[in-house]
Amino acid sequence: MNDGIQRTGIASAEELRACPGIPGNDRFEKGPVAVIECVQEIPCNPCEYACSSGAISVGLPITRLPVLDGEKCIGCGECLAFCPGLAVFLVHKNFTDTTSLVEFPYEYLPLPEAGAIVPCGGRDGRYIADGKVVRVIRTRRSDGTALILVEVPKEFFMDIRTICRKRAGHDA
Repeated sequence: MNDGIQRTGIASAEELRACPGIPGNDRFEKGPVAVIECVQEIPCNPCEYACSSGAISVGLPITRLPVLDGEKCIGCGECLAFCPGLAVFLVHKNFTDTTSLVEFPYEYLPLPEAGAIVPCGGRDGRYIADGKVVRVIRTRRSDGTALILVEVPKEFFMDIRTICRKRAGHDA
C-alpha cells in the first residue's frame, strides 16, 4: 500500500516521481523554476491562469494534474500564492555553491523577518535543517498569502517546503 496522499495527506516519493509538475534535473541547473507538487486529480486550475509565460497547463477537464513545461518557466513565482492547496514552490537549486533558495507560500503568523534563522521542515512539517530567511513577500495580489524565501543547504532543495512551527508543549 502506498503511504501517500490518499492515506496520510502527504505526497509520497512515488507520487512525486510521477508528478507532471516537477521539472527534470537538468532544468534545476538553469536557475529558479516552479515545482508543482500537485498529485490529486481535483477540479482546480488557478496555477494555469496565474502563469503569464504559459509554462503551466491543466486544460480540460480541469481535474487533470498541472503539467509544467520547465523550459517555458521563467522562475517568476507568480503561480505560488494562487494554489489553494499550497502545492507550488519556487526552487533555485544553485543559489550559491553550497545553498539553494526555496520559496513557498506561508499562511501562519507571526511571519519571520528577513535575516532570521528558522527551522525548516519537509512536506510533513518535521524539521530537516535550519535556513535563513532572505525575503518575505506580502502583496494584495496574493490574497493575504505571504511568500517566504529561505536559503537552505543545497542537499535539501527538494525536501524543504515550510518553516517548522512551535506548538504549546512541543518543540519545533
